[in-house]
Amino acid sequence: MSKSLELVSFGHESPALLLVTYLISQNIPASYAYTEGDLNHQVLLDDPSCLQEAAFIVKEFVDNPTDPKYQQRAWETEQQIFREAREARQSVFPKISWSMFQQTPVTWLIMGICVLVYLSSIAGGFIWVRENMMLLPWSLLVETGQWWRTITPAFIHFDEMHIIFNLLWWWLAGKGIEQKFGSSTLLLIFIVTAIIPNIGQLLMSGPDFGGLSGVVYGIIGFVWWCGWLRPQWGLALPNYIIGFSLIWLVLGYVDLLWVSVANTAHTLGLVCGCAIAWCYVFFTQNTLKRR
Repeated sequence: MSKSLELVSFGHESPALLLVTYLISQNIPASYAYTEGDLNHQVLLDDPSCLQEAAFIVKEFVDNPTDPKYQQRAWETEQQIFREAREARQSVFPKISWSMFQQTPVTWLIMGICVLVYLSSIAGGFIWVRENMMLLPWSLLVETGQWWRTITPAFIHFDEMHIIFNLLWWWLAGKGIEQKFGSSTLLLIFIVTAIIPNIGQLLMSGPDFGGLSGVVYGIIGFVWWCGWLRPQWGLALPNYIIGFSLIWLVLGYVDLLWVSVANTAHTLGLVCGCAIAWCYVFFTQNTLKRR
């Protein structure tokens, strides 16, 4: 790497920074440095091949540092930096708008219900949640006919990390499904991957469980198999996410996790999601052949 060359030094910081900004705006790599001495604010040229052009601009600046063009260029550069920073921030933390709700209403609806149930629970309403939303023993469930309880455990979370972890995965995979295939498809996947895993977990270990994780494994399985069977659809998750999900599933079975895990619900959710994806691909393929 070439060593930076000193172009000029000033006794104050302002003109040095103004000149650096102008040089950069002219596509000349420049930087600022502070040193000891009277003229301790240096303007450095980071690319010696631009020395001739840079020297000309420096001479112009030294002869007339109050020329409005320098202030104008500095203001334009500052506005561009602010604009790029704002765009970068919005790409990481997208502004929540009504259009986002319109594009993915089911994704937001499920998240909203989970948050509402969780906040109600920690505010003193857990007894109500338990008595009205958690599953009953199978014989009592059949006797009472309260079949909504086969879905509602998906909305119940027991601590902060539990709900954050599940909603993060739901958001990552769910919104992609809804944007690609529509709200009805995501709602169907939610219902199937809530009911079957919840019933399976009930029969295996009883009614004391809750969480969206069975559904989360369902949507991960759906995206995974759609990406595998029909990569041209453009619906996929990074391999490390799929790998992490499968490793977490195995760790749950060998009892190496620090939390109690509904292994049956996770497994059935994954199987259901993969099966729905296969049916979706098969149905789509046959529909296209008949046309």
